[in-house]
Amino acid sequence: MDLRERKRDGKLGHLPARAPLANAYVPFQLEDPPKYEARKALVRGTLYPGLDLPFRGMVNQKEKPVTPTTELQALGFAVQELALYLDTHPDDCEALQLYRKYQKMYDAAKKQYTNKCRPLNHMTVTDDKKYTWLCDPWPWEYAANKEG
Repeated sequence: MDLRERKRDGKLGHLPARAPLANAYVPFQLEDPPKYEARKALVRGTLYPGLDLPFRGMVNQKEKPVTPTTELQALGFAVQELALYLDTHPDDCEALQLYRKYQKMYDAAKKQYTNKCRPLNHMTVTDDKKYTWLCDPWPWEYAANKEG
């Protein structure tokens, strides 16, 4: 059966003009929803258990190793999740307080990381005598990036 025959017989799907391809659904969040701690949120992909909807029922239960990098990632993830929540719930004072707490923790962890390990990006290079960003190991250089 060729393409014209399939169209004529209704065996080839089509969309009417201006038809949406999909209808997205986003669960509504209540004020002050329960929250995962930052490290668990990083693994689960959300700070909020109410939005933790595993793809095809598969739940990521793995733990990230406790390293300066993963701690920084977890704190940065929590800050971003709270910022997204505050975009739609700007009057939630507890969320704002937690957001500010995580911001301070992230800033402190970032400072400690750059002092102890290496710059996170070219904006945090601290060597005054020369530009050392290219001297640092790249993230994919696993052997050079082992953390103690």
